[in-house]
Amino acid sequence: MIERYTRDEIGKIWELGSKFQYYLNVELAVLDAYAAVGEISKEIVNDIKSKAKFSLERIDEIEKQVGHDVIAFLTCVNENVGENSRFIHKGLTSSDVIDTALALQIKDANKIIEKDFENLFVILRNKIKEHKNTVCVGRSHGIIAEPMTFGVKLCSWLDNFERNFKRFKETADEISVGQISGPIGTYSNISPKIEELTCKHLGLKPAKISTQVISRDYHARYLQTLALVAVAIEQCAVELRHLQRTEVLEVEEGFAKGQKGSSAMPHKRNPISAENLSGLARLVRSNSFAAMENVVLWHERDISHSSVERVIMPDTTILIDYMLCRLAKLIENLNVYPQNMLKNLNAYGGIIFSQKVLISLTEKGLSREEAYAIVQKCAFNAFNKENGNFKKEITNNVEIQKILTQNDIEDCFNTDFYLRNIDEIYKRFDI
Repeated sequence: MIERYTRDEIGKIWELGSKFQYYLNVELAVLDAYAAVGEISKEIVNDIKSKAKFSLERIDEIEKQVGHDVIAFLTCVNENVGENSRFIHKGLTSSDVIDTALALQIKDANKIIEKDFENLFVILRNKIKEHKNTVCVGRSHGIIAEPMTFGVKLCSWLDNFERNFKRFKETADEISVGQISGPIGTYSNISPKIEELTCKHLGLKPAKISTQVISRDYHARYLQTLALVAVAIEQCAVELRHLQRTEVLEVEEGFAKGQKGSSAMPHKRNPISAENLSGLARLVRSNSFAAMENVVLWHERDISHSSVERVIMPDTTILIDYMLCRLAKLIENLNVYPQNMLKNLNAYGGIIFSQKVLISLTEKGLSREEAYAIVQKCAFNAFNKENGNFKKEITNNVEIQKILTQNDIEDCFNTDFYLRNIDEIYKRFDI
């Protein structure tokens, strides 16, 4: 288990100094490409590399004058490089650097997110193994339905995250795209070969075409994929919040020694982690909407997307990293209460066994409509009476007594019947 949230690690990728370092990495990769094709000597490139550096203070000072962050960055670097700085940014436009650097930032962020997924899978699988036979009640519409196990409930979460991980990997690969194509993307003053070599050096694929910017549908799909990850996290969080309600109390978030739940009520132990995750999922989803709005730009490019991406790209990757780690910690430290699960399963005298009684009656020759009416009446009687008991209603029902023996009735209330295929479900997950 990751003992800390990694937001500091992933946050460093998006710091201002890191952003300009990614810019410099792109510029130097282009110089390596020029050297590879013989347009610039390796000696010049090595000289530039030995001197190329920048200062955030100096960049800020220059930007206040020129009003352009990439120009300010280049000017600062050029001041340190000297005469050979004339080779830097040769044939490029700002978006070549910005978009390719952004792809590198996302790629490095994805490495961390991938580890978060792997960590969550380990913890989730361990919890699934632990609770394979922990019998609980399944619910539909918030109403108790039929028996299941807590492990099976967690299997559905694992299935969801495995699909999301597959989508994440596919989208992470798709968005690893760079461009070195010059103004309007026509390679007017730079060769496509330089783009090919630069992207290869950086571990990216060249965009099939770029119109001075890489098309923003790449980024929209990526943010939508992360939004689906957030939805999967929230689905777990909402379920845990429901199960921790006092009236249910089948699970409970771990509560640290010395922790307090309320400034007014000492008894409170609240599902704060799950509630936090539900709230953050809203932010991630809203960021995906903003990414969709970024797709439509004027003509070959404008910069209306830029201000948005400076917020949504760092925020979303940092949030997903944090959320995956927090969910993993929540699940790992979850308190599970099997006795309360059995108590809820047997509510109203085992009313959740109604379908098995229904089927047993039809197997003895009663029509489904007749059987349904009898069983429903018994169920409603149990619901509406203080200390109502469905099993007693069934046992004492005159019509049922004519059809089912006492052994038949006992068989209807056996949870083993409902759980006989659990092994088959677990095999699908290699657990």
